[in-house]
Amino acid sequence: MPGRRLRVLIAGPAGAGRSATNIVGGNRLMIDESARELGRHGFEVAIVDTSGPVANLSPWVFRFFRLTRFAKAACGIAMRVRRFDAVMLVVAGFSANVAGTTAWIVCRIAGRRLVMRATGADLGLCYQRFGPFARRLADWTWMRSALIYVETRQLQREFGARPNVRWFPNTRNVQAPAATRRRRPHRLVFLARLHMDKGLAEVLDACRGLPEPCKLDVFGPGTSDTDFSLFDDHPNATYRGVLAPRDVPRMLGDHDLLLAPSYCGREGYPGTILEAFQCGLPVVASDWGGVAELVEHEVCGLLVRPRSAEAVRTAVERLLDDPDLYKRLCRGARRQGERYRSTRWFERMASDLDALCNPQ
Repeated sequence: MPGRRLRVLIAGPAGAGRSATNIVGGNRLMIDESARELGRHGFEVAIVDTSGPVANLSPWVFRFFRLTRFAKAACGIAMRVRRFDAVMLVVAGFSANVAGTTAWIVCRIAGRRLVMRATGADLGLCYQRFGPFARRLADWTWMRSALIYVETRQLQREFGARPNVRWFPNTRNVQAPAATRRRRPHRLVFLARLHMDKGLAEVLDACRGLPEPCKLDVFGPGTSDTDFSLFDDHPNATYRGVLAPRDVPRMLGDHDLLLAPSYCGREGYPGTILEAFQCGLPVVASDWGGVAELVEHEVCGLLVRPRSAEAVRTAVERLLDDPDLYKRLCRGARRQGERYRSTRWFERMASDLDALCNPQ
């Protein structure tokens, strides 16, 4: 590192506050982690928080707040950009063109380097669906960013001809509780925002037919499409409310198996699965999107057909009947979790940013 501390401005939905319309999600945790890890590597980091209400809003109100978030990001970057060496914009695929173009113009005027970090797995699909003008706009602006970090290997392949596109997965650095001796997956857990496309209905249906002593605990904030009536008179499942991020490792340590049969269209590498792996929990997950890259079938978890309660139930029953397989998956989960521990990946990011801001 040079004598002067390099300064990085991160723009994205950060912060840990939560209300009925503003809930903690993976992007917030990832931005907080980025600031912490880059700071540990000697960077001076500041954050432009572009978060806003995202839950339990009507479509028109949501669109209004989405526009205000773009304005907030643009103004925040423009007012502070000259005090920093580089800007890192954290953005999802659907908003990349507007937010990315705005940030690229601001950085271009100020003579600063722009780094994009795309979350989820849908950036390539969004780019393909752009009309001719929108695609030209992307190619003229944010696609020429100094670096574009993408979350999945598939996205890297889709943009493979572009040397500025690099794979940088979602990561975690969970300090696991004391090792638990797990023999069979009796204590099941579902941890996510309770969007129905996260597989909530399928999980609850699957667990109705499981034998004693299997029990399911569900954690996560409700959303506008959550059907809480699914819990009514459920013999094996209990809704436990919302956990603070600091309480997640302890909770995972008290369970045996994570159920994550999501078929959400924007799924990349879910942080919940990474946290479970680092706590030694295998996962039953959908063969869907980036999840299929992260979860190695029969190594650290079982992949099942999306939208199928029967497939989830069959996978859990298989692990109940085969304790040796379950124990192998527990060991594999911990190894996979270590591959995605934050420390090693942010060493790479720190090196990239150092090279950008201090070219030889």
